[in-house]
Amino acid sequence: MRLAAVPVRFVAVNFMIDGVGREVGGVGAENGGGVFGGETVRVDGPVAGGGGGRELRADCSRCAGVCCVAPAFTASADFAIDKPAGRPCPNLGADFRCGIHTELRQRGFPGCTVFDCFGAGQHLTQHTFAGRDWRADPATAQRMFDSFAVLRPLHELLWYLTEAVRLTPPGPLRDELTAALDETGRLTDGTPDDLLALDVDAHRDRANRLLSRAAEQARAGRAGPDRRGAMLIGTDLRRTPLTGANLRGACLIGADLRGVRLGAADLTGADLRGADLRGADLGGCLFTHQSQLDAARGDHRTVLPPGLRRPSHWSLTLTPTRPQPRQRRPRPR
Repeated sequence: MRLAAVPVRFVAVNFMIDGVGREVGGVGAENGGGVFGGETVRVDGPVAGGGGGRELRADCSRCAGVCCVAPAFTASADFAIDKPAGRPCPNLGADFRCGIHTELRQRGFPGCTVFDCFGAGQHLTQHTFAGRDWRADPATAQRMFDSFAVLRPLHELLWYLTEAVRLTPPGPLRDELTAALDETGRLTDGTPDDLLALDVDAHRDRANRLLSRAAEQARAGRAGPDRRGAMLIGTDLRRTPLTGANLRGACLIGADLRGVRLGAADLTGADLRGADLRGADLGGCLFTHQSQLDAARGDHRTVLPPGLRRPSHWSLTLTPTRPQPRQRRPRPR
């Protein structure tokens, strides 16, 4: 049955943040179980309205499979099929769980493994719609999917603003970031009517200006070249100086970053799908999300920022052993 559709297209990892018009991907499904990516991230304090915690990582066990229905899929390297917006993925089960969860990459759905709603799915299901779902109450489908298209970028902003507050020392800028964090948290608690009336692009643009200032301050004295929004698809960057670079919104799909030291590079919204990070040093990079690593390739030598995990699909590169000389068989006499 065709359900209500929304004009949202699901592309594996592209970012709404930084104003470049690309949607955010997320934490790899293959690394989690009920919770995408494992441990849940929480924002404590005023953001959660009333002092509770705000979850900023997907928990599929408390969602109605919204990301498997609302967006459109396009048959590509990321998805094996075309799926119109508002139509359930054929792999979605009656329990709102993915029937091929453990085989998504092998079955042609790597885009699903790198998607994270930043906790918007369970918040939409449990809070905004008070436990209702689009199957049991089809009349809610349109509003639910439309609300998700607003709530998800708001939850993404919560993640970035939380990270910015953590990086910024006490002072006027941190106060502005905290106020933006608090305001964004209040917006996520709005009713469906509130969400649908919100100009989320305008709110994101205001927050993004603060995030840019926070990144510049964090990189002070360590800043490198400005490659913001650069199109670097498939580019060999192994000899390009990128230490401390501004790579906000840069398109690095399939880029060769093997062995590159990125220092305090700003990776806000950088698209790393298929980028080769083997041996690269990302240990000091700013605003690196787990979804970016999940979308890239790497190995045991890749240095990760604190708190992020090595994706399970990254291969372990082993040092080849020297082949043993073949022993000659004695000739029969």
